[in-house]
Order: sequence, then structure tokens, then C-alpha cells
Amino acid sequence: MINRTAVVASKTGLHARPAALFAQAAAKSAVPVTISVDDKPPVAAGSLLQIMTLGVKQGDEVVLSTEEGNEDALEQLVKLLETDLDA
Repeated sequence: MINRTAVVASKTGLHARPAALFAQAAAKSAVPVTISVDDKPPVAAGSLLQIMTLGVKQGDEVVLSTEEGNEDALEQLVKLLETDLDA
């Protein structure tokens, strides 16, 4: 399992538009990726509803996880989270 951390840059955190854009990108990658924050259990990164349950705010550090060999997809998702998707 590969883990990467990212600091969420969007002003609204992972809510509404930023969460939808992230979930769509994760689903399109066709790679199973999970996202977690704090001590909450990880959820599917491609599920908008599950992402919204995490309550991620701007500046929160999240952990993305996937299987070995999917590093490129993980890197793209990290870059997306570290971009202000509200802009």
C-alpha cells in the first residue's frame, strides 16, 4: 500500500465543487484510491457522498492510499487537492 499526504488548498475544503471535481478525477483514474483525515476511517476517493462525510476543511492534511504501481494516479490526485479548486 502506498500513502501520500496532501494539504487541501480549496477555500471551502472538500465540499460542493472541489469535492465533486476531486471525486470525478479519482473515479476517472480507474485506480482504487481511498482518502482519510484525522482518525476517521478511509473512504473511496471516487465517491462524492463519502468524501463529504469526512468534513475536510481548507488546510486539513489528508492521506491518500492506493496499491503499489499506481503512483502516477496518486500524484495527480495529490496535485489536484493542493490546488485551489474554488478559483
